[in-house]
Amino acid sequence: MSNQIAIGVDVGGSHITSAAVDLKKLTIISETTFSVKVDNKAEKDIILRKWSDAINKTIVSASLMQSTNIGFAIPGPFNYKDGIALFKGENDKYENLYNVSISEELSKYLVSEETNFRFLNDATSFAVGVSAQGKAKNCNKIIAVTLGTGFGSAFIKEGIPLVNHPEVPKEGCLWDKPFKSGVGDDYFSTRWCIKRYDEISSKSVNGVKEIAKANTDNSRLLFEEFGHNMGHFMIPFIQKYEPQLIVVGGNISKASNLFIPTLNQVVKAAGLDVRIEISTLMEDAAIIGSAKLFNVEFWNKIKNDLPVN
Repeated sequence: MSNQIAIGVDVGGSHITSAAVDLKKLTIISETTFSVKVDNKAEKDIILRKWSDAINKTIVSASLMQSTNIGFAIPGPFNYKDGIALFKGENDKYENLYNVSISEELSKYLVSEETNFRFLNDATSFAVGVSAQGKAKNCNKIIAVTLGTGFGSAFIKEGIPLVNHPEVPKEGCLWDKPFKSGVGDDYFSTRWCIKRYDEISSKSVNGVKEIAKANTDNSRLLFEEFGHNMGHFMIPFIQKYEPQLIVVGGNISKASNLFIPTLNQVVKAAGLDVRIEISTLMEDAAIIGSAKLFNVEFWNKIKNDLPVN
């Protein structure tokens, strides 16, 4: 039975969430989900111990103490093939894990006798999850984007992420593609929202939730600008890939009612017919997507395309 269960782990900037997933149904097993807050500036051993706190609770609750398969949804830069963290100072998170083999180091803190690890980009994991159990379940081609601390993306065809494919940008990444005076990540992230709100309102805020809650002319203007920018940024990628659906996740998606109408308007004005939906699975999507790494058929299709930086 244990080989039909894998643990999915979603690594965020401020917390980690772990849950056991039924690989046949691709559903999260009840009472196996645990979250722990993490200081991403802490020392290596402290971070790994915090991660293990959540994962060990899942291991015990799912009775996987003998052998555990663990799939990680984790942001880059990361060597996904070898399980080595490549976070540096400019990433402003988990710098003390730089060049650390997560497989080797984390296993020291886990209660399972045997552990097997696999790793996938967090936005890709989200996309795989929504293709398996979310809004995109019956869609052939989708683009998934995650809007939060950073700007994540993945291009999915028949449930498989396209990494090296002529129809998609390299590794399915949009964050580094040129836009206006910078790249996508400069405009579709929390830091842009905070900075731009300060520019137009002369008010400092800590996050997007505060801006959405303000419900002022300035906050509405910001989200309209966000949707307008995103629409124009996405148009060439939609034209080339021709997805049936764009699925949006991440914390900024919680304010979707404030920017999706403008995004839709811009895309439709370009003559493009594509649905744009907000994922309701949230981090469950990334957990399901990362656990699916232990589905043999899925793994065989993606294992040779895993990014190494």
